[in-house]
Amino acid sequence: MSVRTRIRKLLSSPGATAPALTWSDSRLVQECLSGDEQAWAALISRYKNLIFSIPLRYSATQEDAADIFQAVCLELFSQLSRLRKTESLRSWLITVTNHKCYHWKTKQRRQDDREQHETEEGELQEMGTVPPEFVEELEQEQIVRESIARLPERCQELVRLLFYEEPAIPYEEVARRLGLATGSIGFIRGRCLNRLKKILEEAGF
Repeated sequence: MSVRTRIRKLLSSPGATAPALTWSDSRLVQECLSGDEQAWAALISRYKNLIFSIPLRYSATQEDAADIFQAVCLELFSQLSRLRKTESLRSWLITVTNHKCYHWKTKQRRQDDREQHETEEGELQEMGTVPPEFVEELEQEQIVRESIARLPERCQELVRLLFYEEPAIPYEEVARRLGLATGSIGFIRGRCLNRLKKILEEAGF
């Protein structure tokens, strides 16, 4: 089976089993290298939002972002065995994705017959160098994603509805979607955020 076929199969599958989703990066890498398809599915599931977020920052379309995502997955499949430190996986993915975005943007410029602006030149230079603060910001965002994923399912949904929806959703609508009393949302919100705070502290955030 080719690498591209494996990626398409993983992306179209229901996903990893719950135990695999809780494994550390170190164990996931070890299981991936031993040929465990569930580990691959869990690894991609864990980092897909991080990978997708980078091309979207550079105004890529959803279609282009999906192409970049698949290119990063190909790189992950072919180069994972060469990764020396599993704790560097997150920053490695950020760097690889940023480079893929750089090549995508360069290709877009070649296909564009219009006059280019200085701001675009500066943007390309920034993409090529991958500033440390950019990597740090994306790593912190990923830590938040992973920490939210460790919350109970109802807390995850509550956090998503309260903090990730645009425009903001009123408490009444949040309560309706979750099947809760409107007056209980504030209490449950506080309890969920306290849990999230503890998880983030454990992660060194």
